[in-house]
Amino acid sequence: MALFKQDVFGNNLFLKKTLIRILGLFSHRRYRGFNELYIEGSEIIRDLPDSNVLFVANHQTYFADVAAMLHVFNASLSGRVDNIKDVGYLWQPKMNIYFVAAKETMRSGILPKIMAYGGSISIQRTWREKGKDIKKQVKLSDISNISMALQDGWVITFPQGTTTPFKPIRRGTAHIIRENKPIVIPIVIDGFRRSFDKKGLMIKKRGILQSMVIKKPLEIDYEKDTVNDIVEKIEFAIEQHHSFLKVTKIEEYDKSEKELNKKREFWDMY
Repeated sequence: MALFKQDVFGNNLFLKKTLIRILGLFSHRRYRGFNELYIEGSEIIRDLPDSNVLFVANHQTYFADVAAMLHVFNASLSGRVDNIKDVGYLWQPKMNIYFVAAKETMRSGILPKIMAYGGSISIQRTWREKGKDIKKQVKLSDISNISMALQDGWVITFPQGTTTPFKPIRRGTAHIIRENKPIVIPIVIDGFRRSFDKKGLMIKKRGILQSMVIKKPLEIDYEKDTVNDIVEKIEFAIEQHHSFLKVTKIEEYDKSEKELNKKREFWDMY
């Protein structure tokens, strides 16, 4: 019976769909209301196969980033190009979308635990725990869970493993790509850090223009490209390579100068 069907991790699909609908309805105004979401390239989503697709993105908050992606993906699959108008696309969401998240984060409260049921692949971070740098051995079960999710559907991952910008890409992502040979779709997001708190649950500031740019699949030679090659391609694709750091600082400087000039113009009137 459809009522008792489960996903590959044993989550009841009826309950999962209900949670996605409810959380989607509550979060929609965060991207079309309190703040706006500029979307580019969502037509790419409709042409993707049903499984073995890996989305790699930079990371700005724990939950708001992935929630926005679920909105955009389902809206695109419902025929909307670069917009999430009319939340009716949540009625029949794609059920085999999963996202990689730290086990520590997904156990940090009731709401994260509820969100985890909507598609989390909880992994044990091997490089950081409770705000401190650590060094642990990678759990093979975590890798197999990501591979299992890819075989079943789409997986969203944030390969830097942190919301701090310009941190190095975790090499484990490249190993997973070489092993599973998925279609790799880069996504670049911005504005979420200014809109939300670090967890992405509370609105920090209203009237912020958030953006999500979905790029064409990465060109990867699964036989010849080394782990380092793949890591570098991801760094450039999600605009987290160190060469982007100088450009970002210039843009931030220009923005602060414009805001300062506006204040000067305002006070010059008095």
